[in-house]
Amino acid sequence: MTQRSIFITGGGSGIGRATAQHFAAKGWFVGVADISEAGMAETLALIAGEAKWSGKLDVRDRARWDEALAEFAAAAGGRIDVLVNNAGIGTGGSLSELDPEEIDRCLDINLKGVLYGAQAAYPWLQKSGPGSACINIASAAGIVGSAGMSVYCATKFGVRAVSESLDAEWVADGITVASVCPGFIETPLLNGTGNRKSNEPIRARVQAAGLEITPVEHVAQTIWDAVHGDKLDYYVGATARRMAFAKRWMPGRVRKQLKNSLRPLGQ
Repeated sequence: MTQRSIFITGGGSGIGRATAQHFAAKGWFVGVADISEAGMAETLALIAGEAKWSGKLDVRDRARWDEALAEFAAAAGGRIDVLVNNAGIGTGGSLSELDPEEIDRCLDINLKGVLYGAQAAYPWLQKSGPGSACINIASAAGIVGSAGMSVYCATKFGVRAVSESLDAEWVADGITVASVCPGFIETPLLNGTGNRKSNEPIRARVQAAGLEITPVEHVAQTIWDAVHGDKLDYYVGATARRMAFAKRWMPGRVRKQLKNSLRPLGQ
């Protein structure tokens, strides 16, 4: 039986690392891409055997996408079965206070990076289909737009839109497309701040709001489920599930609550 392979961006930590470990444990050939060579080395050190690969990739570099995928495919026996568009950064704070460079960086990594990845991976996924998959990591911030998170929410709403479009566009090729929407997940992202003018860790705001932090392994399991399932959106954690339910059935109430609160919601 041919060994299946998965290419994961942002594989040097957090969700990407947990996903690499999860699929490797299931017998898959795992490829991790990241800008952090040290992070990728740490991820691969956690995976036994030789069915693994790493390559440096800035998802904003469209030409490098083609190179990295070809390198991975060569190592994995000539095929790519799954792409996980996971690389992303957090950006928060009032739009009026964000530097243009911060806005551009978030849009380029979180949204354009997903588009570039899907475009570059399509020929490989088409070749290995039916049964191949493109899984895009969105966020609870892609369900409800929250004050202080306009740019980040824009990227994650966009990731869900890309997924929905490609779900229809690639159906004839037998390629599964889905978005995974985590709430607050135990990853290094929580240790950062919303923007360069803030010194308050995101983790502190989450804890002060009384919101749960979900183990990163839950996201990895959900990605596995998405690869083998037929839904478009997968929600991870109680916060994401509550937000999806409320946005669908009580949109007026959600809007009122958001106007009365400045607490950011999202991954």
